[in-house]
Order: sequence, then structure tokens, then C-alpha cells
Amino acid sequence: MGVFKIGKMIMRSLFSKPATLMYPVIPRVYGEKTRGHIEVDMDACVLCGICSKKCPTNAIEVNRKAKEWSISRLQCIQCNCCVEYCPKNCLYMKNSYSPSTTVKERDVFKKAEAAKPAAPKAEAIPAAEAAAEAPLA
Repeated sequence: MGVFKIGKMIMRSLFSKPATLMYPVIPRVYGEKTRGHIEVDMDACVLCGICSKKCPTNAIEVNRKAKEWSISRLQCIQCNCCVEYCPKNCLYMKNSYSPSTTVKERDVFKKAEAAKPAAPKAEAIPAAEAAAEAPLA
């Protein structure tokens, strides 16, 4: 009896699709509610530090003087606390996982310097207009 069960399973496996995906070729599609890893929108961030205070593992550090926001990916447990408490909604959970690593390091994000308005310059007349206005000799 056992031989017929095994034969049936073998025949079914020969003519069906494999249960696994060829990962590098076919990327995995994650579900909508998958918690992947934390991402930050530095343009919206005001570096208030609430996310670092609410993080239960102290994986997030905010340095206002250097205008840096950093996270230790190996310490982060993807609990979503920092995302919930962010007042500017600049943190979000990306729907993919961070790549594996063997080195314990921090991802550092720097806030871009705001462009300072340039001092108003005296209006210059383009060379073509200046030549047209000059009298011919």
C-alpha cells in the first residue's frame, strides 16, 4: 500500500510547479502588512529625537548638532514604536527586509543643508542688448 502512496506523490510532483522561487531571478512579493525595516525621509524630519526615546532597544540615535539620524539595523526589532510616535510621519516601515550582514554597523542619514537665499545682485544688461543700445560710430 505504501508504494502506491509514494508513487502517487512522485507523479504529482513531477508534473506540478516547484514550491520554491528562484530568488535572484524572481524577487519575492511581500504581503501588505509585512514589517521590513525602518526608512526615514530626512527632508521631513525635524530631528526632534522622540523616535530615539520611544525605541525599546535604543537602536536609534539622533544628533541635532551634526544633523544626523542613525539606526543600528541589528539592534532594531521592527516593533514599529518609532513610526507610531513620530510627530512629522517621516518614519515608515519599508515592505522589504534589510540585506544580511556580518558587520555590526550603523546606517547614518544626514540632513541636507538648506539652500540660503542669495543676495540680490544689480541687474546686468545682456551684451546683445547693450550693443543694440550703443550708438554707432
